[in-house]
Amino acid sequence: MSALPLIVVRPEPGNAATLAAARAIGLEAYAAPLFEIEPVTWKAPGAAPFDALLLGSANAVRHGGDALAGYAALPVYAVGETTASAACEAGLTVAATGASGLQELLPLLAHDRRGRVLRLAGARHVPLDPPTGVEIVTEVVYFARPLELARSTIELLREPGVTMLHSAEAASHFAGECTRLELDRGAISLACLAPRVATAAGGGWRERRVAARPDDSALLAMASEMCQTPPGVADNSTG
Repeated sequence: MSALPLIVVRPEPGNAATLAAARAIGLEAYAAPLFEIEPVTWKAPGAAPFDALLLGSANAVRHGGDALAGYAALPVYAVGETTASAACEAGLTVAATGASGLQELLPLLAHDRRGRVLRLAGARHVPLDPPTGVEIVTEVVYFARPLELARSTIELLREPGVTMLHSAEAASHFAGECTRLELDRGAISLACLAPRVATAAGGGWRERRVAARPDDSALLAMASEMCQTPPGVADNSTG
């Protein structure tokens, strides 16, 4: 059986990085960004009232603008390695890096006695439930503008293939596009970064798997396996 094509729908610059990594291991990979990230004009609050900076995406760093320099003294709690790397490159100091979502980082904020935390986020962001003693103030610094699937991508999706999904928002939008275009979900396999991503995609797909860890390397490894292996009936997602 020949390898299935891999479709990468994450926005730039992450799309190019994932595409290069996929092609480096011999996958037939195609770029099909489903969002375009745009900065939002925001009025940065002073750093003095805050004990830490919470970042759920590298896009918050990329589009935070010059105001980020004002938070150089605040310890950063980053959702994952990519976000942590972006923060370091911007001159911020990373205190902790998560591995399974922002919510899982919140107990650490309480442990470290970060009572008031500034969160930089996108216009659509995951709601958080902070523990007692932790207050989170959210500032929106970017917006993810949804895009329609390109004609070339639509043609690819009419044949068996694997689509990588990095976020619940992307999963929901991708599923909506497939419904709008009357694409057969039974021909499409999904490689999902985390359980909530699989949940947002819904059911009816040829195959739907969740990466062992919520990071790009684990997701790509799983996607590579899916491209090489005929799909089974099992669905390892928790959604």
